[in-house]
Amino acid sequence: MKDSAPKPAFMDKHNISREVVEYIKQSILSGELNPGDRIVETRFARELGISQTPIREAMHQLSGEGIVVIVPNKGPVVKELQRSDVFEIYSLRAAIEGLAIRIASQIAPQEAIDELEGFYGAMKVKLADEAVESLLADSFQIHQSIINLSKHERLMNMYGSISFQISLVNRILGTQSTKQKEVDQHLELIEALKSRDPAQAEKIMRMHIYRSYREFIELDEDKSWEDGETLWF
Repeated sequence: MKDSAPKPAFMDKHNISREVVEYIKQSILSGELNPGDRIVETRFARELGISQTPIREAMHQLSGEGIVVIVPNKGPVVKELQRSDVFEIYSLRAAIEGLAIRIASQIAPQEAIDELEGFYGAMKVKLADEAVESLLADSFQIHQSIINLSKHERLMNMYGSISFQISLVNRILGTQSTKQKEVDQHLELIEALKSRDPAQAEKIMRMHIYRSYREFIELDEDKSWEDGETLWF
């Protein structure tokens, strides 16, 4: 963890461990902590100005969520993504988001689709803004909006439960992405919604996510991903 990073003020004494969980998640997403990094509880406690008890509680929760692993004689370590993790995250996304856009294409009010198309238009404008380094957050917002347009409560809850894992793989994949690529690849989702064709919309979403899956596994040639290991979902 970078010493210069701003430290949060833990105001709610009853939920310190929960705040520590969110702080560590954000540290991972920002790149201050990376997969394979050791989390030194005493150092975190000292730098955050809290006792080790909420740190340990946070580690227990993060371990349960599969974000950290407790290594004997080493302590908590940020979990590294394995082949099975990558496949499970993307295949689950394809199932959840495929169903979401299938439903949304049928029930979403036209004004809601128009609003999302307007958001996409604003995203395109950012291509020319040199102050904007990445459009990953905009891309994620498009996906989240489609989830919300489904009005499917259980589906939305399931998506929320894996949102961190999605953000993590997006962060890693985003190192190879460009603003133009984000704009180009998300137009198809807007058009799929506008088509009002549920079967075609689901197909497009599944292909959209599968393409990202293939791009992700091809990032690291040292992993030697084989076609037999990159299952279609």
